[in-house]
Amino acid sequence: MNNYNYYFDGIESNGFNLFGCQHVDNNWVFTVWAPHAKKIQLIGSFDDWACKDSYFTKVDNRGIWQVAIDYKERISYKFRITQADGTVVDKIDPYAFYNELRPNTACITYEDKYEWKDQEWMDNRTDNIDSAMNIYEMHAGSFKFKDGKCTYRTLKKDLIPYLKKNKYTHVEFMPLSEYPFDGSWGYQVTGYFSVTSRYGEVDDLKALIDALHQNGIGVIFDFVPVHFVSDNYALAHYDGTSCYEYPDGSVSQWGTSNFDLGRNEVRSFLMSACNYWLDKMHGDGIRMDAVSNLIFYDGNKQRGENRGAIDFIRNLNGTMKKLHPTAMLIAEDSSDYPNVTKSVKDYGLGFDYKWDLGWMNDTLSYFKKDPIYRQYHHNKINFSMAYFYSERFILEFSHDEVVHSKATIVNKMWGSYEQKFAQARLLYTYMMTHPGKKLNFMGNELGMFREFDEKQENDWSLLTFPIHDSFYHYIRLLNTSYLKYPALHEREYDPLAFEWIDADDNSRNLFSFIRYGKETSLVIVLNASPNRYDDLEVEVPFTGTYKEIINSDLQIYGGAGVTNEKSLKASVGSCRKFRQSIRINIGGFSALVFRVSNKNKWRKAC
Repeated sequence: MNNYNYYFDGIESNGFNLFGCQHVDNNWVFTVWAPHAKKIQLIGSFDDWACKDSYFTKVDNRGIWQVAIDYKERISYKFRITQADGTVVDKIDPYAFYNELRPNTACITYEDKYEWKDQEWMDNRTDNIDSAMNIYEMHAGSFKFKDGKCTYRTLKKDLIPYLKKNKYTHVEFMPLSEYPFDGSWGYQVTGYFSVTSRYGEVDDLKALIDALHQNGIGVIFDFVPVHFVSDNYALAHYDGTSCYEYPDGSVSQWGTSNFDLGRNEVRSFLMSACNYWLDKMHGDGIRMDAVSNLIFYDGNKQRGENRGAIDFIRNLNGTMKKLHPTAMLIAEDSSDYPNVTKSVKDYGLGFDYKWDLGWMNDTLSYFKKDPIYRQYHHNKINFSMAYFYSERFILEFSHDEVVHSKATIVNKMWGSYEQKFAQARLLYTYMMTHPGKKLNFMGNELGMFREFDEKQENDWSLLTFPIHDSFYHYIRLLNTSYLKYPALHEREYDPLAFEWIDADDNSRNLFSFIRYGKETSLVIVLNASPNRYDDLEVEVPFTGTYKEIINSDLQIYGGAGVTNEKSLKASVGSCRKFRQSIRINIGGFSALVFRVSNKNKWRKAC
């Protein structure tokens, strides 16, 4: 008999081995926790849903029930629960590994026989703190259609070469746990251990992950620990009482049930679910949705901290780091709660990274504004570095920014059609040269004007239009440069690796800064005005030769063609910050990146 003490103590991380359906000696053994159930019956295809005998017996007086059937083949099934008040309801297995395709809701048995071939990747992966991480966030069902749909198998064929060609290091999948409503994109879950059947079988997804790893691409899974759907066949009111939700029946801002994270059984359930996607599905990272709603009740700071949930997060993250030291734990947190990315032993929440939603909101707000008024909002760009080193941040333009009538990234830019693309090139140069890991949602690289719709694939036909094709190739140049130049990804969280040259030139909408590398450093100049500047003096930290390596205004990318074709020699400058400077030409709404060797020691201000 299994020992369930860890489960009831709230520290069980392998609940998927204890509960649900296990294949043992040609028997399917079903185990479920339902403390106030009066009776539980297994129903399913094994007897053509005749619902004859197959009753559970209680194997632990704390509410654990179990039944076994002598059956070799795969079956679909449900639990018919006589709840505390006598109501009879057919429920899913909370620990099921697979479910019927919507709108059907039965669970399907699954025996894990998959043989992984990614051991070299798993042995050598890191948490990427000191290396490049460029994440392609995506909705698995709408990347590229074949015969009107997208599947795990078609993704294996189409996605991997695309990610490699465009220099993405990781893919982040929006939730792949089972869920009933397509329009929720997976953020309203029914089956926390169940791979959604929309796109294929469990082993199809494993084969996709395996192939991604063998091609050097990491996999991050979206995980939803805050709330779950209230559909009657799922977790809500499971045995007639609040097993998983708060007893008061309160609902979230999304109309779903909030997990009661102060309850030990719920903690073990979610900890096991998180571990399942890292252990059994070989995930390289977990991105936790709506963390601010864990820290504060309903995400509202005025309501105070949710201490039960905070304790749960720290316990979850601490346990996952012990079990999977090189797996990444990422918080989508819109709050200013401190120490999110400090380790649990240092009294932090224990995440490795946090999305920089403040940077995203400020940056997009700035680029929406008429350039005439940007001088009064200069701090929306230079403020990010004032707090950047307080956490380990990921800079993100995620799915949330291209839905609900917010406009796509390109369409958010101020100005005419051509000006939008010029500013989008400038925006992305700023993003890719700013410290922090990177994340972009699929379609951003195409310059899409249509907002994300889970029923439609990416607008691939846009690449037949020159301005979109040029933009796509410019994004690939930035991605390639981010990987190529260590100054853009090494020591990203070291204050000594970044320095403003001029953060305060608001009258001209100009910004300039340095990314210091061990051998080669980069000077970045951003012009957020439509004005062209010739012979512009830019102070630089090193003597020597500066070579232009990125120019968003080149004609091949749709620009006006203002360039610095010859290498520039640093000479004695006007002595504001450094002794030397270079003189450059820069087009309107454009960005320049210059490379210089560190062999000459820089000299600080006079």
